[in-house]
Amino acid sequence: MDKKLTLSLKKIIEQTKKYAKRNGTSLSKMIEAYFQSITNAEQEKTNIKITPLVESLCGVGELPDGFDYKKSRIKYLERKIN
Repeated sequence: MDKKLTLSLKKIIEQTKKYAKRNGTSLSKMIEAYFQSITNAEQEKTNIKITPLVESLCGVGELPDGFDYKKSRIKYLERKIN
């Protein structure tokens, strides 16, 4: 199934060209690097191997019901900064 995609990018392309020029690269190189990075990240996710030690540790600790790990992480980082 083929789908047609129409994009209106005139403003963002101009902004990106200016950004690329300031950083000594081209828009084409930036787009190429972006696509390379997202495809590499996808490949890395599928190649992750869990070692037997890590697997044996899964489920060892339990968190209380309703534990919000994001809030806990934020509090930890705030304490670390101060």
